[in-house]
Amino acid sequence: MTPAAGTAQLVTAALIGIGLIVVLIVWLKVHPFLALTLGSLTVGAVATMPLADTLESFTAGVGSTVAGVGVLIALGAMFGKLLADSGGADQIVDTIVGRASPRMLPWAMATIGAIIGLPMFFEIGLVLLMPVIYLVARRTGLSLITVGLPTLAGLSAMHGFVPPHPGPLAAIDVLSAEVGLTLGLGILVAIPTIVVAGPLFTRLAERWVGEVHAEGAQFEASRDTEGARRPSFAVTLATVLLPVVLMMAKAVADLLLDEDGLPYAFMDFVGEPLVALLVAVLVAIFTLGVGSGMDRDGISASIGASLPPIAGIILIVGAGGGFKQVLIDTGIAEVIADFVTDSGISVLLVAWLVAVLIRLATGSATVATITAAGIMVPLTEGMAQGDVSLLVLAIGAGSVFFSHVNDAGFWLIKEYFGMSVGQTIKSWSLMETVLSVSGLVVVLLLNVVV
Repeated sequence: MTPAAGTAQLVTAALIGIGLIVVLIVWLKVHPFLALTLGSLTVGAVATMPLADTLESFTAGVGSTVAGVGVLIALGAMFGKLLADSGGADQIVDTIVGRASPRMLPWAMATIGAIIGLPMFFEIGLVLLMPVIYLVARRTGLSLITVGLPTLAGLSAMHGFVPPHPGPLAAIDVLSAEVGLTLGLGILVAIPTIVVAGPLFTRLAERWVGEVHAEGAQFEASRDTEGARRPSFAVTLATVLLPVVLMMAKAVADLLLDEDGLPYAFMDFVGEPLVALLVAVLVAIFTLGVGSGMDRDGISASIGASLPPIAGIILIVGAGGGFKQVLIDTGIAEVIADFVTDSGISVLLVAWLVAVLIRLATGSATVATITAAGIMVPLTEGMAQGDVSLLVLAIGAGSVFFSHVNDAGFWLIKEYFGMSVGQTIKSWSLMETVLSVSGLVVVLLLNVVV
């Protein structure tokens, strides 16, 4: 479609559309799916795009995004639920914590957060690990900040940088990035970022926040799994890493193997995200489900229970894809891309700043990622795949910047840890900011190499 208005009107349309989304989500508490839908229609109207064309753009964007991302989110949720219900997650936690000295405990907890966060959404991982954080803090006498903040850093980094989480997957889909390459680079970005925002930042947070102790026994009853049969640590870890290995193997095959050969065709197939996650779920049914003594009804119930909680996420991601398509078809994205190109500012820095602004305004990392990715689409023309992957990661870094009172995760952390709003800002909010800035720095350093 051709742009329906001049540059000034297109920019005005974009600002009004994004502003409306922010107002609806932040002040009127409208669900992000409805906010993104109304924002998309508003952008089309202000840009004088025919209503029928606006609807066609929006629905096409929703359809392509859900087709590309929705199935992957569903498979990831199934895998995460099997990991939790089988006791596999507990096995990983108990094995790592049991071998850590008090001095190394924050590093061990950061590792647990990263491993559990690899296949699980942030909120699911947090709910799963809060009993562990509480019990470790109580048994060691350490502050919840010392034990919990590194764990949250591991969870949050994976949520922002590594597929199959909704934000990175959506950005990969919107920007047509290579999944395996982005996953590999995402892990490279996540590791030093977790170190800085986790164990290292925790030392400062301990001084600013003071002692926060685990009081009460509300989590102890929910941990009655001592006599339960569990899959072994090695089997659980291998199952968790299977989809990662398959997707990264595809990226290696793209670099090293002959495209006409059978090995390349095989790796190209099994390394596709949908196939890799499908294989991982099927393997998890046996290694985690059957391996923990679950019967067929138990496995079926576990998988079925994983889907309702992520329906809202899929709708938000889909509506974000529709908003992105409207931005592209009105010509707004091209206008912004031309401005960035002419300004000489680093594309990665601009992508990060756009994601930061939307994150601060809406409180949603997923909304920030999808919207920023849609705005940056025209800039990917002619980019090498490595540069596109780094663009995805820069947006991911911006999407986790300074979680505050408009973020549901902020209140979840505050209540779980029993902190005041001020303590939560000094610990969780600043940790997210350090995570975001550190991630950007690592992305910019990788850009020099890639």
